[in-house]
Amino acid sequence: MTNGLPDISLPCLGNGPDTRLADLRGPLVINVWAQWCPPCRQESPYLADLQKKAGAKVKLIGIDYDDPRADEAVKFAVEQKLDYPHLVDQDKQARVPFKIGGPPLTAFVDKDGALVHIHYGAFSSQQELDQLVKDKLGVTW
Repeated sequence: MTNGLPDISLPCLGNGPDTRLADLRGPLVINVWAQWCPPCRQESPYLADLQKKAGAKVKLIGIDYDDPRADEAVKFAVEQKLDYPHLVDQDKQARVPFKIGGPPLTAFVDKDGALVHIHYGAFSSQQELDQLVKDKLGVTW
């Protein structure tokens, strides 16, 4: 799996510019989530912890997917300390390119913008997420 990110633009959750996914470069972790999704809520502390630990070495972006309540999504992201940019995919533009059955899903993107791995479902532990970042993106901290 070494294709680039799809050429779709998504609006920012909250205030901010639209982002064209094809322009993004890594090392990057893209987490597809929704505030109504229990497994997304369960894994959110792992993503917040990764962002704290990996800092400038790994970028994180969230995509609030198929979520009718943007206000609740913003509230959830703030409560969970998900202090990285979040985009909105209300129209499920990412469904086909990422093969999304439903959230959560986490994509790993290398420094050249290639999509190197997709993890379907929630992470079961911090160790699982950290290990994937090390194995797929070659990033350690």
